[in-house]
Amino acid sequence: MKITAKVTKLNGDGKVKALASIVLEDMIKIDNIRVVEGSKGVFVSMPQRKTNEGYADVAYPVTKEAREQINKTVLDAYNAL
Repeated sequence: MKITAKVTKLNGDGKVKALASIVLEDMIKIDNIRVVEGSKGVFVSMPQRKTNEGYADVAYPVTKEAREQINKTVLDAYNAL
């Protein structure tokens, strides 16, 4: 699967270090992906919306392989900045 990522680093001391958008197969774009600093390093957090019960995913990978490919693409673009 062809995935391209655009990452914008954020200034500040918060846990969210960058915002990203990805394009899948030159057909579908997903915005508001976050690169977050956790206790074990940075990780990719897919877009969510707030609900009465907490948060719900807006878009997410269905398979482990898709998640790994998205994570690698976004983190590679983040580390290249």
